[in-house]
Amino acid sequence: MVLMPSRLTGLRQASGAVLALMLAGTALPALAQSNTELRLNKVEGEVRALQRKVFPGNGDKMFTPEISAPTPTPGTRLPSTSAMTDVLTRMDALESQVARLTGQVEQNSNRITQLEAKLATTQPSTTGTSIGTGTQPLATNDAGVPVSTTPSGQIAGGTATPAPAPRPTPTPSPAAAAPSSSRVQAVSAIVKPSTGNAEEDEYSYGYRLWEAKFYPEAQQQLKMYLEKYPRGSRASWGRNLLGRAYLDDGNALEAAKWFVQNYQADKRGDRAPDSLLYLAISMKQLQDTKRACIALSEFGSTYAAEAAGRLKSVYDTTKGGLKCS
Repeated sequence: MVLMPSRLTGLRQASGAVLALMLAGTALPALAQSNTELRLNKVEGEVRALQRKVFPGNGDKMFTPEISAPTPTPGTRLPSTSAMTDVLTRMDALESQVARLTGQVEQNSNRITQLEAKLATTQPSTTGTSIGTGTQPLATNDAGVPVSTTPSGQIAGGTATPAPAPRPTPTPSPAAAAPSSSRVQAVSAIVKPSTGNAEEDEYSYGYRLWEAKFYPEAQQQLKMYLEKYPRGSRASWGRNLLGRAYLDDGNALEAAKWFVQNYQADKRGDRAPDSLLYLAISMKQLQDTKRACIALSEFGSTYAAEAAGRLKSVYDTTKGGLKCS
């Protein structure tokens, strides 16, 4: 049987249409699955963002999926599902979690707003109460210290508060004993030199008081000298002699401070070697053998000439009474 050209053309067109429909049918699931994957990734990202907002700083505290795979039991077979069904199930679970997280975020925001509003209304009311009751000037005692007239245990607004614990009254330190008249006369007998050189006279008067064993008076005089002439020609002598006055008066700790200050102020000063050596003596009296040995070793190495000459006897005596390693 021979087909006519027109019928042959019709069959070809029908075959092309059927083929196109078949190709479209295979492409539609793939396209749907691609769009679904995009939606799924977007929803999962939103869930993670909401979880970070609800639980800031705690990345491990996340919601568990609402839908999980059923646990297989022996003798039963799980129903087979397609990939598209699994994707749709996951999307439903994620959308449900998004709704729950969104609701919790809104609830938390609402609670914060309510707390802020409550605080805003509470603070002005407290201030207004204190103003409305009228602020009365505080009474003062004989010493001029303000004293509250409100009964103990209450404040101006009428709210009971615990009575403050009484503060301990500081015990005044005993005043220094006044020198006796005989001591005043003895100190007055020490004549202050008057050579026309005011700086030299001030130092010499402090030295005379120390030499006469009036140590407190010597300390006062030498401090006054150092305040007036901190860079004077006798400054190194004055600091060292002030340390000697404290040391001879039985105050080795205060003496050590002045010896250190004099040595550090000017290591080439006239009495810097003396201060370093007497620093070792002060540390020895304070039973600080380690620092005494350090000062003594520094003196021997830095001022070898004085250790072998002018201060040799004091150096040997001090060194003999120490056990330095």
